[in-house]
Amino acid sequence: MNIYKKWFWPLVFPSLFLFALVIFYPFIMGVINSFLAWRGTYYFDAQTGTRAKSLLNSFVGFENYKEAFSDQRFIKALVYTVEYTIVAVIFINFMALALALMLTKISKGSGLLRTVFFLPNMLGGLALGFIWQFVFQIIFTDILFSPTGWHIEALRYMTQNSTKALFALAILNTWQYAGYMMIIYVAGLNTISSDYYEAASIDGSSYWHSFRKITIPMLMPSFTIVFFMTLANSFKLLDQNVALTNGEFNTRMLAMQILRTIKDTSPPNYGKAQAQAVIFFIVIAGITLTQVAITKKKELEM
Repeated sequence: MNIYKKWFWPLVFPSLFLFALVIFYPFIMGVINSFLAWRGTYYFDAQTGTRAKSLLNSFVGFENYKEAFSDQRFIKALVYTVEYTIVAVIFINFMALALALMLTKISKGSGLLRTVFFLPNMLGGLALGFIWQFVFQIIFTDILFSPTGWHIEALRYMTQNSTKALFALAILNTWQYAGYMMIIYVAGLNTISSDYYEAASIDGSSYWHSFRKITIPMLMPSFTIVFFMTLANSFKLLDQNVALTNGEFNTRMLAMQILRTIKDTSPPNYGKAQAQAVIFFIVIAGITLTQVAITKKKELEM
């Protein structure tokens, strides 16, 4: 036991140091800069109209936050992100659970199928965005669902309409993340003893009744993890948004809005962008922590 105590801090310190340097320090500086007239390379003093001599001279209080909430592009991005998150969480969880249920019933080739379904998660967001942009613009619009093919107007030009693009992003990210979330559901399903289902079948329980009364309650720990990850990933979406629509046709999401704020303002208002980032963090933290608390409570009740 003494040897563990002896080597605990020497082994933990490098990780703590990197965390403080890469995560904690930039986060604290970001919060501080959200209250300052920060222009990226210098701090601005509004009273003198010149560079601030100290951080106190560039202090603007909640002015950056007021500007953020008065910016219609930020509000639209927030609403669009929430709408996308609702759709994506439903799509990803439904597909991941369906794949997991299918694979647990297959005895041969399940390992290969797990690998195939998981592979899209290995691709980067930008690469996926450009791949699916080709799919939506060329394959869907010009080949499959063109007027000379199976003409389905709702599936044409999906990247050139805010509503269609929302579902296009959901399809893209379902294809990317469903296989990863499927692994979590498979692990959860494998922990459920077959004795429960055998006892239920003896009592005359149907498949759907057993699914509602046995599978779902026993899978609550997996639901907690998957819901947390899909919520967080949906709110933080950036690369796919950039590659698929580049924010055009009112398809900016929060992460892209923060990124583009410095281009929308002249001179670049990094303080306002940082205020939006802080709001972004609070929204994600609030929603995900609430979700975890609710699903954890369900675990205990079950």
